[in-house]
Amino acid sequence: MFVRAKRGWEIPEREAADEAIFLNRRAFMAGSGALVLAGGGPALAADSPYPAARNDLYKLTQPVTPESDNTNYNNFYEFGFSKRVASAAEALPTSPWTVKIDGLVEKPFEIAFEDLLRRVSLEERLYRHRCVEAWSMAVPWTGFPMRALVDMARPLGSAKYVVMKTFLNPKVAPAQKQTWYPWPYTEGLTIAEATNDLAFMVTGAYGKPLPKVMGAPLRLATPWKYGFKSIKSIVAISFSEKRPVSYWESLQASEYGFWANVNPAVAHPRWSQAREEVLGTGEYRPTVIYNGYGEFVADMYKGLEGERLFM
Repeated sequence: MFVRAKRGWEIPEREAADEAIFLNRRAFMAGSGALVLAGGGPALAADSPYPAARNDLYKLTQPVTPESDNTNYNNFYEFGFSKRVASAAEALPTSPWTVKIDGLVEKPFEIAFEDLLRRVSLEERLYRHRCVEAWSMAVPWTGFPMRALVDMARPLGSAKYVVMKTFLNPKVAPAQKQTWYPWPYTEGLTIAEATNDLAFMVTGAYGKPLPKVMGAPLRLATPWKYGFKSIKSIVAISFSEKRPVSYWESLQASEYGFWANVNPAVAHPRWSQAREEVLGTGEYRPTVIYNGYGEFVADMYKGLEGERLFM
């Protein structure tokens, strides 16, 4: 008898969305590339890479969070400290957009976002997202493995960390006028984390280019970590021998550290992480260590038990 062992990130089938509903939605999106829907925005160009083919290694057995819930309940602190910042984020100019690659690399360079897209192969991945504030969602991201960007950068052997920074433009991002915050937003990963199969550079979501409020045109997705590690609107990527101090660690080191791996057994100093609210449903479920992706990432942290890995 064949027995299928479930992966750690899968949840019970009873929580799954009807597959036909989601596939029909994708078929509609794929067929609408040459159309302008009545009352809608511009259509995708005929040569658009969206929607991209899905990588079925990364499956969910839960409904994808509706796009409207995601875009209207979103942290993007450059535009304010509420969740309703979609309108404010529209002020961010995303074209042209250039990403600077420097630090411990063979040759520093800058690359336009459009040129970056031409050098990678896009795919769709369904990932769970867990916020440190104890809510969660499921997102159909489009992008490419971060490993491809690391390979493109050609880091030196002395490089141990990847340091990422977002834009700095107080004229359009009102919160950046508050100089007591450590702008620009900075995050970092180890080289091992950045080249892990799960680390994903995101350029789109829901079969379309990434909305500004979700971090257009380029953001990170690290689904085994709390969401604040997944930096938005990246403009600079540097390779360093020194561990970076991230935005939230700089603000409140007693609450936020470098690693920020999801663990239900380690509480935030001000609230429990044992369970999470599923965005848009009002339902609560137990949080799973590494957000359910332990089989992909747990080995990276062996021997680091003395580190503050989980917050």
